[in-house]
Amino acid sequence: MDEAQLAQLAAEIRRVIIDTVARQGGHLGASLGVVELTLALHRVFDSPKDRIIWDTGHQAYPHKLVTGRFHRFATLRQTGGLSGFLKRDESPHDIVEAGHAGTSISHAVGLARARDLRGEKHHVVAVIGDGALTAGMAFEALNHAGHLGTDLIVVLNDNSMSIAPNVGGLARYLTQIRTDPAYERMRAELERVLEQLPRVGSQAVRWLQRFKDSLKYLVVPGMLFEALGFRYIGPVDGYRLRDLIRVLESTRSMRGPVLVHVITQKGKGYAPAEGDPWTWHGPRPFNPATGKMEPGRPGEPPSYTSVFARTLVELARDEPRLVAITAAMPDGTGVATFARVFPERAFDVGIAEQHAVTFAAGLALGGLRPVVAIYSTFLQRAFDQVVHDVGLQRLPVIFAIDRAGIVGADGETHQGLYDIAYLRPLPGFVLMAPRDENELQHMLKTAVAYEAGPVAIRWPRGSGVGVPLEEPRVLPIGRAELLRPGRDVALVAYGPLAHAALKAAGQLAQEGIQAAVVNARFAKPLDEELLCDLLATTRCAVTIEEHALAGGFGSAVLEMAARYGLDARIRCLGVPDRVVEHGDPAHFRTLFGLTPEGIARAARELVGAAALRRRRAGG
Repeated sequence: MDEAQLAQLAAEIRRVIIDTVARQGGHLGASLGVVELTLALHRVFDSPKDRIIWDTGHQAYPHKLVTGRFHRFATLRQTGGLSGFLKRDESPHDIVEAGHAGTSISHAVGLARARDLRGEKHHVVAVIGDGALTAGMAFEALNHAGHLGTDLIVVLNDNSMSIAPNVGGLARYLTQIRTDPAYERMRAELERVLEQLPRVGSQAVRWLQRFKDSLKYLVVPGMLFEALGFRYIGPVDGYRLRDLIRVLESTRSMRGPVLVHVITQKGKGYAPAEGDPWTWHGPRPFNPATGKMEPGRPGEPPSYTSVFARTLVELARDEPRLVAITAAMPDGTGVATFARVFPERAFDVGIAEQHAVTFAAGLALGGLRPVVAIYSTFLQRAFDQVVHDVGLQRLPVIFAIDRAGIVGADGETHQGLYDIAYLRPLPGFVLMAPRDENELQHMLKTAVAYEAGPVAIRWPRGSGVGVPLEEPRVLPIGRAELLRPGRDVALVAYGPLAHAALKAAGQLAQEGIQAAVVNARFAKPLDEELLCDLLATTRCAVTIEEHALAGGFGSAVLEMAARYGLDARIRCLGVPDRVVEHGDPAHFRTLFGLTPEGIARAARELVGAAALRRRRAGG
């Protein structure tokens, strides 16, 4: 294609992305910003022989469209449809699957070194955003790549944003490069003047060369990357296709690590997204002609996140030591609400989950009460820090774990299905999950009042149940709540599935089966007294959780029953040992039996098996 045809193709790609995301939601701003960059990369490099690795992958909608997925693009993020991120089984052009930022350069260094050891000749290109570059492992990979000296191309897609505006010293550094066109002129003029100075002896030559190099690193953009061993090229306008193609073509013959700094704009080509890239990072369905997003359902209960944010603000009025931390997700976690009231007590550390946790540990050591507000999937990234820097020191850090459970359209990399299993083994931790938004308030107040060690509270994505909100109160640690008595079977639920358990108990009662319903509240410590009494009475129980079965809440109940030698049959409902794809959460809850009907079915089978066993024992 010539330049005019490529420009026409770019406009068509933007139209398809806008129309598709308008219907079903998705990641809009980041993908609109890299349309021309995507076309230039595929024009210059021979994918999939040349390996193009997109960091995170949520900005790769244009990449999907030009690699054979146009006709399926309408299924984006739908059950059984295209993933909103990259998927290796979708296309050979998707080299790496990643939903967490900052991994692309590490992948690329590994791929490049594997290429060298196998005697192959293809190119390896990593595309990483300036927001993702704040992730610690991105710098670890840059450092290693510079040490290895292998042929590698890193494209820095600089749009001044992650989801929210970028923060920190690196953001200021890149802004300085972007906004000072005098850099290149100064460098060229300096070198021209120094070259014309008379050469008077070898010592003077060496001095002048050192002087020239020192001044170069003072004025040339990209000195940080040059110091790490990369050849720096840029900044390059991300929308001048001719220049992009020319620059990328030049990198193919360069030896060693190269970094190409490309300036883009999040939301490019769609005025509402250009004007508010924060909101339009991942919008709800909207009218593409007007830019108006669909309103929420009338009378919809408040989200768990909004209740958390409001409660945190109220608690902070009485507790001056309370501070809040987010890792580049101020809106998604509710910390933005806290920051508007207490700006000096709110901290956005950028895409740096490991630092967020150890920073919280330092705040706790300094006498403050830090709340780390983070998605379940992203807390995984800081597991060592949770163990080493918080857990082993038994510091009173509060982990507010949002998006716990099945999250829907974002799919495998964002499912919050492992936090109980990776936190429960840690000595001294208290783990809680509310059955509704009202109980979330109580649990947050309980966590703030508890200073003996770390506390984690998990809650799901989306709206609450719609219950009245009471004045927050402190709950007794390790005490469950008996919601309904029963003698035939115990339904023990952890989190909001307690409401599904109550409905299941109602269905069972119509069949003459009396089911006790327990709102467990705590996965650690368990209410062993209540659970042991119930198991001794009913002799059978169903545990219910929206979490992986391996190591989860049900496992804790099984371990307790084994420890006390209880003669009871226990059926665990949760997520089986499989990857949960993107799609409607209701579909997966039905599939895994996490509905009133599924819970009632499991209880019915268990009661029937227990009765048969008693009859056999009596015979």
